[in-house]
Amino acid sequence: QVQLVESGGGLVQAGGSLRLSCAVSGRTLSAYAMGWFRQAPGRQREFVAGISWSGGGTHYADSVKGRFTISRDNAKNTVYLQMNSLKPEDTAVYYCAAETSAVVARRANEYDYWGQGTQVTVSS
Repeated sequence: QVQLVESGGGLVQAGGSLRLSCAVSGRTLSAYAMGWFRQAPGRQREFVAGISWSGGGTHYADSVKGRFTISRDNAKNTVYLQMNSLKPEDTAVYYCAAETSAVVARRANEYDYWGQGTQVTVSS
C-alpha cells in the first residue's frame, strides 16, 4: 500500500513563497513519476507540475511556469513543490500524486495514488 502525505500549505500574502512536501511510504519513490495537482472550489482538478522518476524531466502548467519548481529526493522518498511569487489565483487544495510510469502524465486519471491534499491560500 502506497501512502502519500502532503505538508507545507498555509496562508501567505501575494508575492510570497511556500514549499510543499509530499512524503511517500510503502514503496520506493524511484518507482514512480510524481505530480502536483490543485483544485479550487467549483473547479476541476488541474495539473500543476510533474517530475519523471529519475528527476531528469520536469513539466509545468503554463500558469505556474517560472514561479514554481518541482523536485524530488528519492533517498528521502519526498517530492517538493517550491512556489514563489504566489498569486491569489493560486489558492487551492494542492494534491500530490504518483503514477507507475517513468514519464510524467498531465491527466489526473493516469495517476495511481493520491495524497489527502494541503490547503494553500494566497491573500491579496
